[in-house]
Amino acid sequence: MKIRFNLLALSSLYCTGFATAAVAETITCPSLASAVQIATCPAEEEIKFTYSGYCSDNARMYDKPDDQLCTNYALYRSMKNNALWEAGEGRFSGYVSCEPGIKPPGQAKVVSVKLGKQGSVSRMICSYDTGLTFSYRTKATCAIAAGDAEQCASDVAACRASCE
Repeated sequence: MKIRFNLLALSSLYCTGFATAAVAETITCPSLASAVQIATCPAEEEIKFTYSGYCSDNARMYDKPDDQLCTNYALYRSMKNNALWEAGEGRFSGYVSCEPGIKPPGQAKVVSVKLGKQGSVSRMICSYDTGLTFSYRTKATCAIAAGDAEQCASDVAACRASCE
């Protein structure tokens, strides 16, 4: 009897674990006031090195380089001179320009939220009024509630997704 009871108790605990694993979690777009830079900005020498590799005869190894980028170093530099930042306690990440005169992301205001999928990874993309995007990646299935995407620009609380 005692063994049977322990197996029954163990199996009910096991099943309860699965029931709680399916609970949806609400993920909201983060405020960038607490965003932190986690990678350094590239040195000028590094940008020149990657430019010569990307736009040289070795370009065939890259998946069709953009012709405009290869004819204009300043355009290439502005596209590649950025660093990785994190926000929302490290859940969200995005690239911020290292170009002089560009404001840090701190005061940016979220204006839209959308979902994307790449293979088995879901991506929640938060766009800000400064042109920045910060993304949350997860293997969970995410959905944006009806109306939230449209209300996001006027109501920051609506900039959210439910992931399970």
